[in-house]
Amino acid sequence: MDIKDLHSLFLKCTSISIDTRKIEQSSMFFAIKGDHFDANTFAAEALQKGALYVIIDNRSFYVSEQTIYVENTLKTLQELAKFHRNYLKIPIIALTGSNGKTTTKELINVVLEKKFITKATVGNYNNHIGVPLTLLSFNSTTQIGIVEMGANHKKEIEFLCDLAQPNYGYITNFGKAHLEGFGGIDGVIEGKSEMYQYLIKNNSVVFVNLEDPIQIEKSQLLTSYTFGINKVNADVNVTNIKANPFVEIHCRSFVIKSNLLGLYNANNINAALAIGKFFGVPNFDIKEALESYIPANNRSQLLYRETNQIILDAYNANPSSMKVAIENFLQLENQNKILVLGDMFELGIESDFEHKEIISMVANEEKISCYFVGLNFFKNKVKKDNFYFFESFESFAQQISATKFIDNSILIKGSRGMALERTLDFIM
Repeated sequence: MDIKDLHSLFLKCTSISIDTRKIEQSSMFFAIKGDHFDANTFAAEALQKGALYVIIDNRSFYVSEQTIYVENTLKTLQELAKFHRNYLKIPIIALTGSNGKTTTKELINVVLEKKFITKATVGNYNNHIGVPLTLLSFNSTTQIGIVEMGANHKKEIEFLCDLAQPNYGYITNFGKAHLEGFGGIDGVIEGKSEMYQYLIKNNSVVFVNLEDPIQIEKSQLLTSYTFGINKVNADVNVTNIKANPFVEIHCRSFVIKSNLLGLYNANNINAALAIGKFFGVPNFDIKEALESYIPANNRSQLLYRETNQIILDAYNANPSSMKVAIENFLQLENQNKILVLGDMFELGIESDFEHKEIISMVANEEKISCYFVGLNFFKNKVKKDNFYFFESFESFAQQISATKFIDNSILIKGSRGMALERTLDFIM
């Protein structure tokens, strides 16, 4: 069956499913193999649960005429997504970057949906499977699609751009994330800039933050729409920003008082503001959208436990995001501060150096209790009265379960694998 015929069947379905635990009625189920399972074995179950068609790449699991055999289900999913994107012909905004992708994507979405019917990447479905699923979630009513793209090695953004074929693009920043896969910061810049290369070839528009010299340099050959702070030559000029603890953005004619913490979130808000203005969303609606957005999923959340104020930023971490989170935390006014920092992963040979750098950032902060959790921090530990190092979360939890926390500001930051949100269970 060719892609055009498969797409005709897809249009009869309500959605795409890849997990029988979350299957929807009249969906099309793709049996995609994982590292530890073969989803072909769930073909019959998918039909029993209401799938209209199942796509398999192992003939042994053929069930009925509702079963469609292909050579490779993942490749077919990607080809179907690309075909569907061309079928709809809607404008698509793509964004990538080392930090802030998901928050920026959510902000862009809440702004643009004030004027358009939009659909955006759900959560962080931003890889070679997530992007096709996002594209296939767009339908004939969608007016603008917003696609987040993640990568941990070169050529990945190039591949995802070929699938999504964006008309507009934005790179949040170039930071020290996935250094192991990219081979260092120069590799990160090269890999993320693959989006610029696609946009150049296709005469597309890029949104550029004039606070970032790398964005300015790499986007010179592109048609750009710019924003910046006190940049009179910018298309959107922000006159002032502040954060204590929430970010406040001052524009010429209005002020945005957000629910986002930290100056590092200012660029995310400014990007959404600029993109909203580019697409003609009225200032009042932009302000209302950005002020109503409340972060979730352990991303820069402000929480309270008893008398303690907690900044929970435990969704992910890399050296760049860790640095700006700590810098923001240090400038807060509360005198009773506690840092809980978890290991950063996927740093390769740079791991020891980057963990030492984070430790050195707070070496002179004598009044802050600093808890470092994880083997990477532990093997680079230094001796200081206010520093505490733990090889595992379990040993850390054992220590703090007997500690009383009163009237503190606490930053919790670490990579997803550390699951540092568990710390909340012990802050009483």
